[in-house]
Amino acid sequence: MNAPTITPEAPRTYQIRTYGCQMNVHDSERLAGLLEAAGYVRADRAAEPDVVVFNTCAVRENADNRLYGNLGHLRPVKDGHPGMQIAVGGCLAQKDRDAIVRRAPWVDVVFGTHNIGSLPVLLERARVGREAQVEIKEALETFPSTLPTRRESPYAAWVSISVGCNNTCTFCIVPALRGKERDRRPGEILAEVEALVGEGVLEVTLLGQNVNAYGSEFGDRQAFAKLLRACGEIDGLERVRFTSPHPRDFTDDVIAAMAETPNVMHSLHMPLQSGSDAVLRAMRRSYRQDRYLGIIERVRAAMPDAAITTDIIVGFPGETEEDFEQTLHVVREARFSGAFTFQYSKRPGTPAATMDGQVPKEIVQERYERLIALQEEISWSENKRQLGRTLEVLVAEGEGRKDDATRRLSGRAPDNRLVHFRQPDETVRPGDMVTVEVTYAAPHHLVADGPVQTVRRTRAGDAWEARQGRVAGAAGVALGMPTIGRPAAPPQSAGCSAHG
Repeated sequence: MNAPTITPEAPRTYQIRTYGCQMNVHDSERLAGLLEAAGYVRADRAAEPDVVVFNTCAVRENADNRLYGNLGHLRPVKDGHPGMQIAVGGCLAQKDRDAIVRRAPWVDVVFGTHNIGSLPVLLERARVGREAQVEIKEALETFPSTLPTRRESPYAAWVSISVGCNNTCTFCIVPALRGKERDRRPGEILAEVEALVGEGVLEVTLLGQNVNAYGSEFGDRQAFAKLLRACGEIDGLERVRFTSPHPRDFTDDVIAAMAETPNVMHSLHMPLQSGSDAVLRAMRRSYRQDRYLGIIERVRAAMPDAAITTDIIVGFPGETEEDFEQTLHVVREARFSGAFTFQYSKRPGTPAATMDGQVPKEIVQERYERLIALQEEISWSENKRQLGRTLEVLVAEGEGRKDDATRRLSGRAPDNRLVHFRQPDETVRPGDMVTVEVTYAAPHHLVADGPVQTVRRTRAGDAWEARQGRVAGAAGVALGMPTIGRPAAPPQSAGCSAHG
């Protein structure tokens, strides 16, 4: 009699839903790496996962409603899927803690921003003990860079250089949820970058809540500029970006490092928040309009081709029409290539939430629409200046939603502008480089409908192809990272979108 065949239990599947900033996107890469190291596999898009993880944001006013609405929709799915688990992490979890399980008792795990490495253990405890596990740490348990990572892109990568923030902006809850700034040592950062390049990565974005304050923990005010220059020494690293800096800490040595290091891109995301000195003072932002415009002027003097993007909040408590006009003045002077624009929203626990002079919704909306109209006009004008320029574009995956219909591919220029270009006759893969001439400009993107001048196949394209498990010659398509807010062009913004 033959022995019975024992079928091994199928691995549990997972899905991560990410909200908010690039810091959260990168944290989700760590969460995916942790789960896969623990034996989970990513769920197919059409399948119901065994584990759903919400990586949350607490910056926007509707963050709570969005989370609990999604949890509510998931409850009947879980009821019909025995063994399914739901986990909630990120900034909203750090803030709401036990309240999440009280409001949504079908949640299995709640974990905070300081202990993302605990997720697999907490899921197992909840499964075995059949009760919710809530674990929130008040300080960083393990620097995220030491955790396994499942990178979303084989050609472009986030690299955290610091976590937390030492600022006290009155509208921002992030320092309370992410903690004080903690800096990684330069050698650790550069080792991670070198390892990524060895895997095929061509572009890295250095991340921090206040990225150019890097070095304050170990007492080197020029550490960030030195780090940029050191990245310039890494063979095979073609593009270096960073986000988001704070105007208070943005110094001339950083401008010089950007201008003098060939692989540091001439794109800068510099949060403004408001052009009014009175509002900046109320926000507890430690710069004023003159200083901000002075930085922009020096950046453009050193790098005339720089594309500068920003964050702006409309309707902060006490903002008058004159204050708002000052913001419009800075927008006209700075000529941003794009802006993330936000209507002020109260966040419980921030000083601004209880300030006098809360601006009526209809006034905020009217100002917001005027700001959008102005920035759209400027973005379009700045993009028209790109007409006829020849650009080297890093082919992306998923950036152009209409690419199939238009027979185009998409990618990013060195200054981070989005470029849609005609598919060449030869194979082009995400991670490869193409040289194109800009033939059309829109407020949010450029188009190159002439023939592709050159195609440069890269190690990054090879890495993308290997990840797909495809044979050489398969056609590439175009996909990128999520954005936040409402951009008038698609900059990359880190930390909380209304923070930097």
